[in-house]
Amino acid sequence: MIAKDNRLPLYYQLMDILVGKIESGELKEHDKLPSERELCDLYNVSRTTVRQTMQELEKEKLIYKEHGKGSFVSPKVIDQSLVKFYSFTEEMKNIDKEPSTKVLKFETIHCDGKLAKKLETTENDLLYKITRLRLADDEPMMYETSYLPVNRFPNLSNADLEKIPMYNLFRDKFDVMITKANERFQAVMPTDDEAQLLRIDKGEPSLLIERTTFENNSVIEYTVTIARGDKFSYSVELK
Repeated sequence: MIAKDNRLPLYYQLMDILVGKIESGELKEHDKLPSERELCDLYNVSRTTVRQTMQELEKEKLIYKEHGKGSFVSPKVIDQSLVKFYSFTEEMKNIDKEPSTKVLKFETIHCDGKLAKKLETTENDLLYKITRLRLADDEPMMYETSYLPVNRFPNLSNADLEKIPMYNLFRDKFDVMITKANERFQAVMPTDDEAQLLRIDKGEPSLLIERTTFENNSVIEYTVTIARGDKFSYSVELK
């Protein structure tokens, strides 16, 4: 409870209580918080204290407000470190979310000039073009288009990708040893189709991520991803 003789400001004590409920899971993602009046009554504080608390929680992106509806617990933002190789599946499991993948399109195409540069191959080589929606707890997180050389992954099938994470397939079915990956990030606005698939507003900022994955000196994957800007943050340690 809030102690009025405590040196800590009242709004800070109330904030600490609500953050504790969010971190413990008592208040879950998208749960509605009590109204300002209810919080005043519950913790015997003024509306000014409650409003300052809610402003701080919103500033910290722990809650979000919907006009006329109230305040809600924000979904977790995945903080992805860029100092090591990572996979979507493993990252979601690490934060206790259930990852899943929908293969929207699986086709074989001839490599054009732009893709030949990205994959360091020659034009007209055969590529798999795989379009996928990546989800966590059935919520869309990323829209991905991947290009893989057919000669390195013979007989890869749509059924494989529906059942098994791509990098697990690389390792277990094709004996691929990933040695490094390069990534480039850019803030973008999603297209109408991307926004619809990701269930976000068209004007909501997103991240475009280009990944080039290597096995020794050979490029084995080029992927373009649109990631929801409200779901991911990326960090790197500078030394």
